[in-house]
Amino acid sequence: MLNLSNQHVAEEVWEHVPRQSRPELLRTYASRRLGRILLAIGLVFLIILFLPWRQTIYGAGSLTALTPQDRPQNIQNQIAGRIEHWNVREGQFVHRGDTLLMLSEIKDEYFDPNLTERLSEQLAAKQGNVAAYQAKIAATDQQIAALRATLDVQLQSAANKVEQAQNYLASDRADLVAISTFYETAKARLARYEEGYKNGLFSLTDIETRRLKLQEDLAKVTSQRNKVNSSEQNLANARIELANLRAKYAQDLAKANSDRSSAVANRESYEGEVAATRNKIGNVTMRRSLYVVRAPQTGFIVRALKAGIGETIKEGESVATLQPEAPALAAEVYVRAMDVPLIQPGRTVRLQFDGFPAIQFSGWPSAAVGTFGGEVTVIDVVSSPGGKYRLLVRPTQPQPGDRPWPKQLRLGSGVQGWVILDSVPVWYEIWRQLNGFPPTLSTEPDGSPVKESKEKGK
Repeated sequence: MLNLSNQHVAEEVWEHVPRQSRPELLRTYASRRLGRILLAIGLVFLIILFLPWRQTIYGAGSLTALTPQDRPQNIQNQIAGRIEHWNVREGQFVHRGDTLLMLSEIKDEYFDPNLTERLSEQLAAKQGNVAAYQAKIAATDQQIAALRATLDVQLQSAANKVEQAQNYLASDRADLVAISTFYETAKARLARYEEGYKNGLFSLTDIETRRLKLQEDLAKVTSQRNKVNSSEQNLANARIELANLRAKYAQDLAKANSDRSSAVANRESYEGEVAATRNKIGNVTMRRSLYVVRAPQTGFIVRALKAGIGETIKEGESVATLQPEAPALAAEVYVRAMDVPLIQPGRTVRLQFDGFPAIQFSGWPSAAVGTFGGEVTVIDVVSSPGGKYRLLVRPTQPQPGDRPWPKQLRLGSGVQGWVILDSVPVWYEIWRQLNGFPPTLSTEPDGSPVKESKEKGK
């Protein structure tokens, strides 16, 4: 009811109330007012308990590059040397193949400025030795061929002599058989004549004539036997000569083959030296090209790791740090091991970068201000130092009302992330937090990142 009157009824009523009753009235009024306030708060709290709450998994880390080739790299020299000149300064933008610094030689075996020409002369000399031994091998092959041709002729001649001696021996043996037959016949006739002489049928002259004839036949038999022996000796000599020819040829051929094998071995040895010399010439040429250290890819020289002119560096030592141009950024976020099973590739992540103010409401991501969107790309299958697991989060296409990642981001800057999970009532989230339980999912995860990568490989 509107109080339009100038009279204050409450004051008049209050004046008629005894003074001893006024504190009780005040307390009653305050109690009613407090009860109404507490009831309102309770109703609001009860309503809040049943509001949806979006579960999140918190992680912190830094910015990195999604691919290894986009991450900062140390440029290393391949040979030991002495710094003669720097062609760049820190912070300078360089293209792939640009000269970074010049080196000079520090190994005494490469000091000779005409080392390549000296090695070329050695190569020519060794190639000449190879050609000489190749000619010797060809000459030895011709010698072996001549020995084989000569052997064929001499063996044929010696074989003919053996065959001729065999024919002579056969003829002499046939003659010996015939003469022996004549001798046996003469002996039989002499015996008949001596029997007839006893009976008076033959004279003494006939007996003596037959005896002389028997002696002549015996002499012929003896002579023919000697002739057969001589023929046998001639045959044996012909066979020995044939064997000697074969042995002599085998010896000469073995010597020729030995000379050829030695020539082949020497040729192979010099061919190996030729190959080694060519390799050394190639190494010297390549080494001289490495006196210039070049940029492996386009990017910025972040820091020179070696100082002034004249400093000596070892092989494989880092000389500068290069940051590739326009790396594909990704947030490297580390989460607890108990939260990893709830995260799958493709999960939405809200990110807050160092240097970009933001207000993040874990339960109501839509109310967050200043955060940026991303999605989980990689989940490590092994833990990092500290027992946490690494997530790689890449930027997503900006949604309506969302902003793309700032262009001012630098590798290594800090980042905080919240992996967005399912919605649950506020009362459940409070109960979970009080009991220290991990977040929950409405459905079981499909699989691990390892299985997904295998399926993609198939």
